[in-house]
Parts: sequence; C-alpha cells; structure tokens
Amino acid sequence: MNRIALASSTFDEPPVSEPRTRDALLSIRDLHLAYDGAPVLNGIDLTVARGQAVSIIGPSGSGKSTILRCINGLATPHRGSIHIDGIDVRAQQSDAERIALRKRVGFVFQQYYLFPHLSVLDNLTIAPRRVLGKSRAEAEHDAHALLAKVRLADKAHAYPGALSGGQQQRVAIARTLAMRPDLILFDEVTSALDPETVGEVLNVIGELADEGQTCVLVTHEMRFAADISDEVFFTERGVIVEHGPAAQLFGHPRNERTRLFLQRARGDDRNHLPLRAV
Repeated sequence: MNRIALASSTFDEPPVSEPRTRDALLSIRDLHLAYDGAPVLNGIDLTVARGQAVSIIGPSGSGKSTILRCINGLATPHRGSIHIDGIDVRAQQSDAERIALRKRVGFVFQQYYLFPHLSVLDNLTIAPRRVLGKSRAEAEHDAHALLAKVRLADKAHAYPGALSGGQQQRVAIARTLAMRPDLILFDEVTSALDPETVGEVLNVIGELADEGQTCVLVTHEMRFAADISDEVFFTERGVIVEHGPAAQLFGHPRNERTRLFLQRARGDDRNHLPLRAV
C-alpha cells in the first residue's frame, strides 16, 4: 500500500492496512526502568516487523522517548529484554559492541545535532568515512544521492546555520540514512520546527516508510501517525494501554483512556497539523 496516497484520508477514519507477514526485526519484552525510584517504564512489550512503520503515541511523560533510548542503548532498563534482529541489546557492553549496534539503528532526535563548523556534505560523510571505512569519493557520492532524496541537492556546500529548521532536520535524516541502518528511530522530530516546515519533514519520513524502511516514531502528529503507521501503540504512565493497526486504534479505540486522548488530539490536529502532500 502506498502511504502517500493515504494523505487525503480523514483523521477519523484512517484506511485499513493490508495484512503483513514479515519477520520481527525488533522485539521488546517486559521492559522496566525507573529514575531515582520513580517508575518510567512498567512492563513494555512491543514487536516491530521488518519493513513496518510503527508509531508510539501518548501524553507527555508517558515513557515514549525512553523506549527509544532503551532500544538504542542510550538508557539501560532494569528488567526485560530487547532484541534487534536476534541481537540482545542489553548484552552489548563493550564500546565496539555498542558501536556495531548503532551502525544498525539510526536515531533522529528532536534537535538536529549537526556539526555547525562543517558543511552539509561533510556532516553526511564524516561517519561513513570514519565508522564504515568508506572512501571520500564513495561517501560523497552517497551523500549527494541522499541530499537529492530529501530535496536538498543544492545545499551540499551550505552550512547548518544557513538552513531553516526543516532543512536541518532533513539533513539530519539524510545523515542517518548514510549509515544504511536496518531500523530508524524518530523522536518527536517535528516538535522544534515552525509549523510551515513540518510537512517537509513528514513527507520525507513518509516516503522512507513507503520504501520499506523499518522505523519507530514517537510523535504528537496524530494525523501523520494515522497515515503512516502499520501499527500504533498508545502509552500512559509507562504502560502500553492499547495497540493495534492504525485503522482500528484511531477509528475504533477499545480503551476509554485512548478515546479521551484521541478526542483531545483531534481538536489540536484540526488547528495546525498538515497532512502530507499527495
């Protein structure tokens, strides 16, 4: 199914996803984490099939971003398991093991974290050259192709400070893609953007999902989540309250708390959330 064609659908009635039978790339079981004795995650179970786009939604402070940080090894859970393509994330203790894991798992943050003193091209080539061992010519060839993919082909020699927020975030996505990850984690990547540039970034993410890039998105963009997701997880107080296909969860949520959250989100969406361009 082409997700871009779904952009004209209404938020209230997202289209029914086609059934998928893919092997699991990410598996999380009984994940627990607390900070200073305060529980943050309280038994998270989540599976993402290879090629799926999965969204995690919920109120602020419900543990959404912490789940992503655990997946990438940036936070250490107290209990539970995380496997990526059969690799036990919690067992990766050495620097070499963690670097090898992060080659396979890309992370796009709320902030762009571009090197301000480097050109866009150099931002995209530094990791492939130093971590993957690519030649300058090969890394630059790939970088130009990725910049064209995110519609920034003319910005290769610009510096981050000369770009808009939406452009910088697209560069950050291209930089992540330069490492050819199996899985990309997106953590509220539009939250710091001007509303006029949100659609630029959402279109790029939507196209990646259409191409079969496995991704997990933490987002407050409900209409986009309804459009892009194969499956949606609603979290609150560190617990997955409800999950299911986008059509079911957004159109016919089973849990009363999910219904109340989505009612509030619908009002916010009608005010300012753009749908992706067809």
